[in-house]
Amino acid sequence: MRFSSRSARQLALAAGVLSFASLTACNKGGGDFAKTKSGIEYKIFKKVGSSYERREIGPDGDPTYKDRVGKFLLGNMQYRTGKDSVLQNTRRDVGLPVPLPLQELKQKGMPDEALSMLQPGDSGVFRFQVDSLIKPKSGQPVPPFLRKGGNVVQMFVSTTDKLITQAEAQAMQPELQKRAMAAQLKQRMASPEYAKQMQAQKDAQAKAMAAPEVQAQLKKDDAVLQEYIKKNGLTVQKTPSGIYYQVLKPGTGATAKAGQTVSVNYNGTLLSGKQFDSSDKAGKPIDFPLGQGAVIPGWDEGIALLNKGSRAILLIPSSLAYGTRGAGADIPANSPLRFEVELVDVQ
Repeated sequence: MRFSSRSARQLALAAGVLSFASLTACNKGGGDFAKTKSGIEYKIFKKVGSSYERREIGPDGDPTYKDRVGKFLLGNMQYRTGKDSVLQNTRRDVGLPVPLPLQELKQKGMPDEALSMLQPGDSGVFRFQVDSLIKPKSGQPVPPFLRKGGNVVQMFVSTTDKLITQAEAQAMQPELQKRAMAAQLKQRMASPEYAKQMQAQKDAQAKAMAAPEVQAQLKKDDAVLQEYIKKNGLTVQKTPSGIYYQVLKPGTGATAKAGQTVSVNYNGTLLSGKQFDSSDKAGKPIDFPLGQGAVIPGWDEGIALLNKGSRAILLIPSSLAYGTRGAGADIPANSPLRFEVELVDVQ
């Protein structure tokens, strides 16, 4: 079946891959499923000019696959139940085409065989019977939600026209992991239970900060920080919690908000100038979800003051850093800290 140029223009993505909504439409209007010897039902669509048409596979599979083994397609993948409930969606979770490995086929009837049928630029819909998909792989009974979902797992794949090497696929992993972490956090934050947990964490921190001994230490730290600021000629602003900050270079991007994943280059020192940590040691920025307690309170608050591209100095009182416990041999108890930070990315 051929789809009109007008439809293809409407359905094609800027990245050059067919959207899942469009692939669903192609599936519904693309005739009956073909079937492999191993039992996979499939429809494959290849791009011809500005249109998409069905591509059939011989009974022995794609003879050109041997030339692609060890490489990776780039594309988006979605798994659904037989009743179209979405189980996984890489476009939603990552937001860009992901590497899809093309491996030597050791077991037929599995997703690896389905990917072997695709050439760069193809899109495909594959259907697997749940019993054949789950049991050979895990030896476990089929989950009830899959039974209720029609006893079928559907795999929708849309690919770009590019093959990449293993080295290129590995180079993509840090960005893919960062995006996946951001998507997982977004899903968690949508949970009412998660909101309760975060509120309980904020309440506990507020209670701890209100303790008389903590307030006394804040006053001591503030005097120390004011003396440091004067001695070093800094031009700073102060937050209500007691953090001092100076923007060295304003950014031009979005301001970081709680729940977003941020990437930060940093250099941390005691007020004496002794370094205790730096992102240079890892050779890359640190990634973390902002405002979720993944870092010290002074960072959750201080980084939220900045927008993407900013460089700044953060002077953090000990109660918003490592408090009375310190941090190993490098950060003594009740130590105010200085950080030079650069907000590299916000997602």
